[in-house]
Amino acid sequence: MKVIAAKIYRVDIGGWLPVLLQLFTDEGIVGIGEAALAYGVGNTAGAAIVQDLVERFVLGKDPANIEPIWHEMYDNTFWAKGGGSILFPGMSAIEMALWDIKGKALGVPVYEMLGGRFRDKVRVYANGWSYSCTTIGELVREAERAVKLGYTALKFYPLARPIAPHWLLKHVTLREVDRETEKWVIESTKALREAVGPDVDLMADMSAGMSTDVAIRIGRQLEQFNLYFYEEPVDPSDAGAMKKVSEHVNIPIAAGERLYTRYGFRQILENHAVDIVQPDIGSTGGILETKFIAAMAETYSARVQLHICASPVSTGAAQQLWACLPNLALQETYPFRSSEHWAIVDHAPELDIKNGYIPISNRPGIGVELNQKTVDPFLCAECKWAAKSVSAPSA
Repeated sequence: MKVIAAKIYRVDIGGWLPVLLQLFTDEGIVGIGEAALAYGVGNTAGAAIVQDLVERFVLGKDPANIEPIWHEMYDNTFWAKGGGSILFPGMSAIEMALWDIKGKALGVPVYEMLGGRFRDKVRVYANGWSYSCTTIGELVREAERAVKLGYTALKFYPLARPIAPHWLLKHVTLREVDRETEKWVIESTKALREAVGPDVDLMADMSAGMSTDVAIRIGRQLEQFNLYFYEEPVDPSDAGAMKKVSEHVNIPIAAGERLYTRYGFRQILENHAVDIVQPDIGSTGGILETKFIAAMAETYSARVQLHICASPVSTGAAQQLWACLPNLALQETYPFRSSEHWAIVDHAPELDIKNGYIPISNRPGIGVELNQKTVDPFLCAECKWAAKSVSAPSA
């Protein structure tokens, strides 16, 4: 079997911008993957790097040789060693699509090729529910709504309020948290804990916006609310700062969505700077690279919570690892997105969430297929060089 063509899509649905890939083979099997750059800046560059990587390293290759292709990209792009938020998502999309092809060719879910599964379902936490809340009353109302829907874990952003200057602007740029914002952080967290009770897990994502001293000062005040984790209190690339926070704040520390490959996670694990690592399967290097990171974390007595903030394609790929990671803590989901977002694939795994758990699909490959009616309008015109002789499968 050989890879003969590719299609790349820059989807734009409700402000989310997934970069999706289809790899076509000469035996008619089509694999899909995603470069997890659906928010922030980098979507255009992500599509371009996927195109470059496919043309240079994938076309004409046997898709079963997943690790050799990955290492060829890593060793011969020049930029991969020390690379970051554009290159590794491109590599992730390709690696994901190769696993999808292999699973479909063998008629098995990817997790069967990674050692089998520990579980049939995984507990999830709800994210995204707090984005539009401007008052504590609104936060409490939305949290209570999520709990009534069966979620037993919720994540929110204590430093982020969608009113100027609080939406990750002033305090991030100036490396300060003013007294008003600090008061909001503590009072909003207190209100949420009182509203949802002691049995619902709360996570605070600080988005790497604080200096070390501020992260420690605020973290100590948050200890009383029994948080499940304190995410990115400081820049995760500074393992020393992360370590200092972890030594002075009695809350589990989580980080990893902006670290790439096993090499990027090495220092924070060796320093015992985090308790929960959060690699993103669509940006850290792909499915197997994420499994390597999880195995490294296990040797340092740390757990894993995969970061997902992209399309249901990433969720489909991530569920392959939910099944087979012994040290999985729980899983991030964005359950309150629009129906258009779920329509990117034939059946989004998120639609099956019940009582705070998501079942793991046993469909071959990564378990989802693109909905061509949704994605076809977003086909990259500049990428058609690789797809002139193939047609995408009907959903």
